Amino acid sequence: MTARLKETFRTEVIAAMQKDRGYGNAMQVPRIQKIVLNMGFDADTDRDTMKVLVEDLGKVAGQKPVVTKAKKSISNFRLREGMAIGARVTLRGERMYEFLDRLIAAALPRIRDFRGVPARSFDGRGNYTLGVKEQTIFPEINPDHVKKVQGMDITFVTNAGTDDEARDLLRRLGMPFAK
Repeated sequence: MTARLKETFRTEVIAAMQKDRGYGNAMQVPRIQKIVLNMGFDADTDRDTMKVLVEDLGKVAGQKPVVTKAKKSISNFRLREGMAIGARVTLRGERMYEFLDRLIAAALPRIRDFRGVPARSFDGRGNYTLGVKEQTIFPEINPDHVKKVQGMDITFVTNAGTDDEARDLLRRLGMPFAK
C-alpha cells in the first residue's frame, strides 16, 4: 500500500507541474528527496530526559533516531567532546511521505494561532526548513508524559533548481504557506 501523498504526487502533481511549468518529461518535475528531523539538546540536559526526547523523536518519525555528539569541547557552553548534543532522523521513501502527510494534516493544525508556515525559509537551492517550537503538536506524543518541551527543525530536501519550483511543489502537496 502506497502513501496517500505519494499517490497524489504521482497522479496529480506531476501532471499539473508539467502543464504549468512546461516540463517536457515527467522526470524533470522536482521531487522531495528526503526529510530530516533534527532536535538539539542543551548541554545541561540529564540522560533520562535526553532518552525520553530521543524516544519522542522516534515516535514522531517512525524510525530510530541517531544521537549526535559534540566534536569539540567548548568551555563557555559547558560542552565536552563526545557529549550527546542532539538527535536526528532522515526519512526517505514511504516513511517520508507518511510523515509529510501527518505533518500537514494533523500536526500543523494543532499549533495555536496557526496562520501558515513561513514562505521565506528556503535556502536558495530549493530546500525548505521549518522550525517547530514543541514536540507535543504531533499526535503520537502524549502531552502528559512529556518531561521537557523541546523544539525541532524539519528540513525538506528537494532536487528543485530554484526556491520557486520547490515552493510550488510543496504547495501542491498541501503545505500551508502563509499569505
